Parts: sequence; C-alpha cells; structure tokens
Amino acid sequence: MRTRPTLTWSNPGPSLPRTSTLTDVVPIVAEGGVLVLSGAGLSTESGIPDYRGEGGSLRKHTPMTYEEFTTSEAGRRRYWARSHVGWRTIARACPNAGHRAVTRLSPKLAGVITQNVDGLHQAAGTPDVVELHGGLDRVVCLDCKLLSPRIELDRRLREANPDFAATTTEINPDGDVFLPEEQVRDFTVVPCAECGGVLKPDVVFFGENVPRPRVEQCYSLVDNARSLLVLGSSLTVMSGLRFVRRASQAGLPVVIINRGETRGDPYASLRVDLPLGASLTELADLVA
Repeated sequence: MRTRPTLTWSNPGPSLPRTSTLTDVVPIVAEGGVLVLSGAGLSTESGIPDYRGEGGSLRKHTPMTYEEFTTSEAGRRRYWARSHVGWRTIARACPNAGHRAVTRLSPKLAGVITQNVDGLHQAAGTPDVVELHGGLDRVVCLDCKLLSPRIELDRRLREANPDFAATTTEINPDGDVFLPEEQVRDFTVVPCAECGGVLKPDVVFFGENVPRPRVEQCYSLVDNARSLLVLGSSLTVMSGLRFVRRASQAGLPVVIINRGETRGDPYASLRVDLPLGASLTELADLVA
C-alpha cells in the first residue's frame, strides 16, 4: 500500500520550550551510544535548501510523487529533465561543518540514519550511514531492479539531449528543480541499458514506502542505542518520526537540534534551537 504524502504539518498545541545552549546535550553525547537521525536542515549550509524551513522549497514547489512517476510518461520526462539539471548541483556539494562534526563524534555514535539523499555524511567520512530515503548517486530499473551509477545515466542523458542547456538556481533536497514546461517537453528520457525498462533514482519519493528491511534495520539501531540525537529535521513525515516515537517509548533521551518547531517535539526530552554547523562543531569540541 502506498501512503499519502505528508507535505506540511502544523502544531496543534502550544509550543514546547526550547533552549539555545548545549549544556544539557554534552553529557548525553559524552556517554556514548548516540544514534543520529539527520534531515535536510543539516545540508542547508552546503547550499542545498530544505523542504520546510524558512524559504523551504515546498513553499513554491510540489515534489515528484511515486504515483505520478510510475503512471505518467510526461511526469517522468519532466522529472528527469529537471533532475538532470539539479543533480549536478547535488554532486558538486561539499560536506559542511555540521557533517564534519558528526564524523568527529563517530566514537560516541551507535549509528547514523539520514533522511538526506545527498551523500554528504559519507563524503565527510562518517562510517555506516543508513540512507533511509536512498541516494541520488545511483539509479534503479523498476523492471529488472538493476542498480547503476548516476554518473553513467548523466552521460547517457547528455548524449541523448545534446542541445539541452537549461539552468536554474532553485534546487530541492532531492535534486529536483523548477523548469518551465517549454524547457522540458522535448527532453529525451533513456531506458535501462540492460532491459529497456523504466529508470528511477534510487530514492524514496513522496508517497512511496521505505523498504521494510531498511525500516527494521533502523528500529534495531534505535533499540540498541542509549539516546537519539535528531539534527535538522522537521520530522513531518512518518518515515523519520516513527524512530523518535520508538526511542521515546523505550525511555531513551531524545534530543532535537533544529531551527524551529518539529513534529517530534512532544517526544523530545530536550529541544535546542541553534544553527547546526556552529553548534555541532562546538558540541564535538566539548565532547572531545
């Protein structure tokens, strides 16, 4: 069963208190066994805007859904034209101070689950990252299930569209961008090189379920952690929120560092409102 995409969230109750210091975070992280759950807010300092923060892309752009991608040839053409432009920005992005700080904290971590598809945790050297929503650096065939490198698809798309020269400064966390219809209607989409099937980025679209084995792997990480540290996620979608709920039900300390409120605030024992790059660098310094 496909889930209905949750694009927005509004706090139904009063705002919960947040702090702007790391005083109470340091001893939790210093104890070790910390499971990190990161979201798009961690990558904004790398030039990749988030979906829901100030200036978030959902304010002016509706992301591709699984249903549209799998049922509409025109939808796939539009997506691949736009993603062909946006992926290059994602591929050029570099880890920021927040990513590097998470890597420095690795000895204290029980694991990292990221909702991001940009690969920046791995680029910063963080080991054993679970990509909850997949990764933009690879492509999967919906027919034969073959995985292939995105860089190879990029080459094939350039060869199939030698006159395509669209550019944009508006990019989404999934590598999608906004382009006017006249720039995408003649874009040529290439099929799977192995079987001729439909190619899809190896990411979980809105309305698509995270593969169950991956969910169970993340639940296992929660069950074996001493605390959960949420970084830069509004926790609007259930795919990430369920791990916060699981940790809270198990009595684990749940710390959320984010700019603004999150859907997970009622489950958190500590809510910190600070920019991630500077605060995580400070946290790594204090723990070290």
